[in-house]
Formats: sequence, structure tokens, C-alpha cells
Amino acid sequence: MKRFGWQWLAASSLLIGALAVSAETRPQFGGTLHVAMHAAPSTLDPADRTVPDSFGRRGLTSLIFDTLVNVDDSGRVKPALAESWQPAGGAQHWQFRLRHGVQFQDGTPLTAEVAASSLRFANPSWSVRAEGDAVVIDRDTSAQDVSESDLLAELALKRNAIVKRNADGSLSGTGPFRVTEWERGSRLTLVANENCWQGRPFLDSIEIEFGKSFRDQMTALQMGKADFVEIAPDQIHRVSQDSHRIVTSPPMELLALVFVRDASSPEEKSVREALGWSVDRGSIRDVLLQAAGLPTGSILPTWISGYGFVFPSTADLAKARQLRGQAHSVPNWKLGYDNGDSLDRLLAERIALNARDAGLSVQPIVSSASDVRLVRIPLTSFDPWIALQELESEVGLSGPVAAPKAESVENLYAAEQSLLATRRVIPLFHLPVSYTSAVGLKGWTLQPDGAWDLSNAWLETAKP
Repeated sequence: MKRFGWQWLAASSLLIGALAVSAETRPQFGGTLHVAMHAAPSTLDPADRTVPDSFGRRGLTSLIFDTLVNVDDSGRVKPALAESWQPAGGAQHWQFRLRHGVQFQDGTPLTAEVAASSLRFANPSWSVRAEGDAVVIDRDTSAQDVSESDLLAELALKRNAIVKRNADGSLSGTGPFRVTEWERGSRLTLVANENCWQGRPFLDSIEIEFGKSFRDQMTALQMGKADFVEIAPDQIHRVSQDSHRIVTSPPMELLALVFVRDASSPEEKSVREALGWSVDRGSIRDVLLQAAGLPTGSILPTWISGYGFVFPSTADLAKARQLRGQAHSVPNWKLGYDNGDSLDRLLAERIALNARDAGLSVQPIVSSASDVRLVRIPLTSFDPWIALQELESEVGLSGPVAAPKAESVENLYAAEQSLLATRRVIPLFHLPVSYTSAVGLKGWTLQPDGAWDLSNAWLETAKP
């Protein structure tokens, strides 16, 4: 299968400000890192699909849990809890031999039985079993061919992290930190895992506060109450003028309008299409997003698919009015947005104004009782088929996207066209994800999936 976009991953990461730690500076052990993030997960279980995916949630998962394999910045698959893998009796049967001597944070050993159970929990349709010190995965090939790279790309996803789920409901992982305090959706305290198979992390502990707006995060950073925070897309340019280090990913998040139900008729699809043509993405990018992100009419960004630019993203008010004029009735849509994000409110209001110019009615609301939602959907994988299928599930569609045996760019394009033709989703922008930190925080990086990596971070002690 041809892979799209992997080679862009390392080249597309943009570092602004102080990019590297001086060669004379040595990492220091100790200290507590304070993190603020927008997401407020109700569970730490990476396989729980009821919790929305987010880059922050992925970062949390990597602190507590590990996957069988990882993907580096060049798209190469690297061993993690699995030290090797090979076909086991056929091209669709894969054996993953576990690393020896790994312990969960509760002191129990990592076994093939526990790893297999974890993968079955996350993927009920998979056939996974333990064979000695190895995990064997059998993939059903009745509908499609499954290559090694397909399987490895899925196993590298954070939702497939290996979790020991105990009878009392507690979770244990093999990552660099373990949970000591957990207030659901509010705060989390992690301490260093002294017996981590990768070695003890530099930090003694990490304290994370959830549900913080981007503005509150920046205020906390400036007041010295947070060491590491997320940056809203419209604030990247302003923050870059400060002395903080900023790391910005390639466009990895889809900002889109998503309808809560399928269109009931061709006419309703046509009116939704009119809404898409009415949105002035260029003006929104220049004014509200402060030139961050890329206007788009596609679900997958061009750097992963190679063809995203083919889908039109320029507003066409005349076409929008024509489609609206052909409809016998036009709904009064309620557009829901995240009340904790001031940028989302401004975006929703601007979309409503654009819609009004086309003769459409859109009312921005913060209630969950909406007809269409303004959402941000993180790119799940750099495998375009996995990314498209995961987005299909996130949106709530059933069935348009299925990887064929010949996974060509032509088939991928046709699958994306099929999904867009449902008019359930109107792509608006592909946004980067950005982070910044206090001057004394060193060693943090950006993972290939857009999540932050604090596993090797350390705090520099101020010199007298």
C-alpha cells in the first residue's frame, strides 16, 4: 500500500523561539511540572470511545501507558512493548513478542495474556490471543487485504495502549508516570514510575489541571502557575513575539461543521451544500485565525492525501443563493459551539453572518440541543485510510468508508468524496496544534500524532 504524507512529518514541524537546549546544560532530576489543558476527560482509559479524542488526552495516555509499537517523526515503526514481530502462519497472522522484564506500575509483570486482553477490550472485533510470551493477532481478510503496515499503524494509536484493567476499576500501565490523585475532569497528579522499563523520568511529578480555556492557560503561564500550556490557533503569532519556546505541528486538526443527523432528502442535502458555499474561509482565516491554519473543502489535509487542494474551499455566494433559491423550505439551524472557547464563539457568529448573506438561517447557541455543531476533530493516524475511517466513526456515519483491496490514491479520493456527499460534514479549516512552556522547562517535544511528549522533560534550576 502506498503511504501518503509520512515524509512531510519531520519537515513540517515548526519551531519558533528557543529551539534547543545548550550542549553544556545537563538534564536535572526532580521538581513538579504544572500543566494546564483544555480537555476535561472523564476517564483515563484510552480505549473508552465515549470520551472525545484530543491531543491532550493522547499526551496523558503516553505518560501512563505504552503501545506495542511506536511511530517516529519519519514514519518508521519502532519497537515499544513489543521488541519484535513477524508473520505467524500466514500473512494475516502476526506474532508480537513482548519485551522481557517489563512491569506494570502496580508491580505485576507484563504478560501476553494481559496485553491480549487489553487489545481485545479496545477492539472487540479483533481476534487476539496469547502464545507464550507473544501476542498473536489474526485479521479477517474476507473483505480486504491487511498488510503489516496497516496493522502496525493501528497498534501505534493511543487507544491501543496496553492497559491492565483491575477488578476494582483501577487502571495500571507501564509508562513513565503512575497516577496518585485523580479528580475526574478536574485535576490529575502523576508521580515518577521508579521501575519504568525505559528508565526513571527526570521529573518527580506532574500536576495537570483540566478544562482550562486557552486564555486561562496563557494567564497561568504568565503568572508562573503553569509551566506548560496549549495555544489557540489565533494566538500563535502573538505568543511567538514573547521569549517562550513554541512548537507547532503540521495541520493536524479538522475544524468542521457536523450535522447531528443525516439529511432526510436531496433538497436538504442541497441546502447544506449552500451553507458550505456561503462560508468565507479566507476572510475568517485572515481576521479571526490570524493567518493560522489552511482553508479546506477536504477532510484529509493535502500533506497526507496528496489531493486535498482539489476540493473547493473558496466561498461562492452566488452559488449558495442559487441552491437556497431552489429549496421549497429552508430550516432554521441551531449551531452549537464550545462555550469554553472564545474563538469558537467568534467563528460560529461569523459563519452565521455568512449564512445570512446567502439567505440561510443559522443561530449560534451553547446548548447541546443543536442541529449542527462546530467541532475540532484531531487527525487520528498518518495512514489516510485509518484517519478517514476514524473520522467517519467520530462523525457518526455508518459505512461509506471501507478500505478496498487496492488502496490507491484514486480509491482514497473516491472514499472521501462518498463521505462528503452525505453532507453530514462541511470541512472548514485544517489547523495546527501548538504548545508553549516556561523558560525553565526543557526536553519536551511533539509526538508524531500531535500530542505533547513530557516523558523526558525536566526543570532547570535557576542559577544563583
